[in-house]
Amino acid sequence: QVQLVESGGDLVQAGGSLRLSCAASVSIFSISLMGWYRQAPGKQRELVATVISSTGTTNVADSVKGRFTSSRDNDKNTVYLQMNSLKPEDTAVYYCMVIRAGKQYWGQGTQVTVSS
Repeated sequence: QVQLVESGGDLVQAGGSLRLSCAASVSIFSISLMGWYRQAPGKQRELVATVISSTGTTNVADSVKGRFTSSRDNDKNTVYLQMNSLKPEDTAVYYCMVIRAGKQYWGQGTQVTVSS
């Protein structure tokens, strides 16, 4: 089992920044992939960013490219989502997801609200 604890969601004005954190209960090195998803009201959950644990290679969705970056801290077993130049359309619940030993685990979600 993997427990994921997310934090960092908040209400912010457009143009502002937030950093989300996702702390895993296991070593990052036992996790093959870490990712961030978001779900806005009435919309499907969409992939925002992924981090390959072994290499640190990150990918972000086109909708957030140039504004969002993802990184990890191996010592803290934590992955981050740095969000800059936030827009009202970034408003959503953000979820952390990891894949370990072929199983997928989800965090509880953290609310990000961007006001115009």
